Amino acid sequence: MQFLGTFFWSFLLISLLNYVVSAVQNVPFDFMVGVYISVAVSVLIFVLSSLIPDGPAPEKH
Repeated sequence: MQFLGTFFWSFLLISLLNYVVSAVQNVPFDFMVGVYISVAVSVLIFVLSSLIPDGPAPEKH
């Protein structure tokens, strides 16, 4: 479920950003560019979340 939620929100936000930037720059909106970038961002988020440890950092004495 976390994979679908992450992809959904990255897809939604990146497609919105893609639409706004293409409108401001007066270039045609390409839907698939947003899909490709959101897949890449989702994979990057999954990789980064697997590298970050779940437990608290040990205290230094």
